[in-house]
Amino acid sequence: MLTIIAVTIGLFFAINIGASGAAASMGISYGAGVVKKRLALLLCGITVFLGAWLGGGEVVKTIGSGIVPNSTFTIPIALIVLASAALSLFLANVFGIPLSTSEVAVGSVVGAGIVYQSVFVGKLAWIMLFWLLTPFAAFFIAILAANILKIKTLKRWMEAPKAIPVLSVLVVCMGLFEAFSAGMNNVANAVGPLVGADIMSTSSGIFWGGLFVAAGAIFLGHRVLETNGKKITTLRLEEGCVISGTGAAIVTAASIFGIPVPLTQITTSSIIGIGFAKHGKSVLKKNIVVQLLTVWIVSPVLSMVLSYTLIQMLIEHNFYPIVAMAGVLISVFGVSSLMKKSNQPVAEAAEK
Repeated sequence: MLTIIAVTIGLFFAINIGASGAAASMGISYGAGVVKKRLALLLCGITVFLGAWLGGGEVVKTIGSGIVPNSTFTIPIALIVLASAALSLFLANVFGIPLSTSEVAVGSVVGAGIVYQSVFVGKLAWIMLFWLLTPFAAFFIAILAANILKIKTLKRWMEAPKAIPVLSVLVVCMGLFEAFSAGMNNVANAVGPLVGADIMSTSSGIFWGGLFVAAGAIFLGHRVLETNGKKITTLRLEEGCVISGTGAAIVTAASIFGIPVPLTQITTSSIIGIGFAKHGKSVLKKNIVVQLLTVWIVSPVLSMVLSYTLIQMLIEHNFYPIVAMAGVLISVFGVSSLMKKSNQPVAEAAEK
C-alpha cells in the first residue's frame, strides 16, 4: 500500500511539474502567434518526454543516491520526501510564494539525510553553488546576446520582413530546446526518491516520470501557457530566442553533470538581462533581488523542515520538531507578505 501511495504521489508531482514549468517553455512561441495553443502543448509534451527519456538519468541518480545514500530511502522515507515536496508547493501556492521544484525536491531529500546524518555535504555544496551561479550566468549571457543583437547589420536584417519566418522557426526551436532541458532536469524531482528506494529502476523511473510530465504539459498546461505567452509581457522574437536558448543551454549543461537547477529563476534572470541591456541598471530594482533570493532560500528550507519533521514524527516518533515546524511556517507567512508587496516586479522589469 505504501508503495502504491508513493508512486501515486511521485507521478502526481510529475503531472504538476509538466503543467507548470514545462508548459511555460512554449509561452514565447505561443504569445507571438507562431504556433497555436494545442500544437504548442503537444510539441512541448513530446519534447519534454524525450528530454527525460534521453537525458534525465544523471539528475535522477543525484536525487536518488547522490545527495544521500540510497540506503536512506526506505519506502516510507521516499513517501514522506515526496509528500513534503508536494506539500511545500501546496503551501507556497496558498501563501502566494513562487518556489522552484528542483530546490524543493533537493530540500526534501536533505531533510531525510539530516535525520539519519547521511548527507553528502560536498555534493550538496556543489548543487547549491550551481543554484547561486546559474542565474548570474543567465543574466550576463543575456546581456551579451542582447548587445550582439544591437549590431546595425544584424538589427537591419531582423527588422526586414524576410527575417520573420526565420525568427519564427528559431523561436519555436528554442522553446522546444527549453522543454527538452526541462525534461532532462525536472523529471528527477518526481521519481528520484522512488528510484532511490528501489521502487523503480532508473530507466522505468525516467520513462514513467517523463510520460506523466508530458501528460501534465499537454492536458493541464494551457493556463500557464496563456499566462506566460500573453498576460505577462510581450517580447520580440529575437529576444525570445535569447531567453529560451540561454535557459535551455544552462539547464542542459547542468543536467549532463547531474545537477538539479531552477529553470524558472534562470529564465527570470535572462529576462532581467535583456532589460538591463536595453535600459541599464534601472531594471535592477530591490524587490526583484528580494524575490529571487527569497525563492532561493525558502524553496529548499521549507521542504527540508517539512521532511525532517514528518520523518521525526511518523518514523522516529519524536514530536519535539513540531516547534521548529511552527517557526518555519510563521517565517513563511512573513516572507509571503514581503513578496506580495513586490507586485510582480519581474513582469515590470520585462516590460521595461
